[in-house]
Amino acid sequence: MAIINRRARHEYHILETYEAGIMLTGPEVKSVRAGQVNLAEAHCIVRGEQIWLVGCHISPYRPAAMHNPKDPARSRQLLLHKAEIRRLIGKLKEKGLTLVPLRLYFNERGYAKLEIGLARGKKLHDKRQALKERDVRRELQRKYKMH
Repeated sequence: MAIINRRARHEYHILETYEAGIMLTGPEVKSVRAGQVNLAEAHCIVRGEQIWLVGCHISPYRPAAMHNPKDPARSRQLLLHKAEIRRLIGKLKEKGLTLVPLRLYFNERGYAKLEIGLARGKKLHDKRQALKERDVRRELQRKYKMH
């Protein structure tokens, strides 16, 4: 089961995607497995030579109430290779580029992974155009479904 940030694809043009590990505590992993995560307000920032996920809300896991972190929206470090981090830092210096979390999932080995996208913000007319295209696609699907 993956937690998807639908808002990211609506508000940004995704240029490249990267897979990053994420540092979580034990109870946070259980909450992620249960799908108790909100990525809508989350974004990624660079601090020194590290990339951090900020604003991601992972609800406390009830059975482990004593071991939960105090702040469910705390910053969490992302794990990438140094070369990838340097390349991302170089690209983020370009005007208008940002890192946005796209989806949080578990890979086949059971590790929590965060797919992040190097993105450029959409203008209002781009968003309207995307909505129009989606509506046209939906209408075509309805027509073909009826016949």
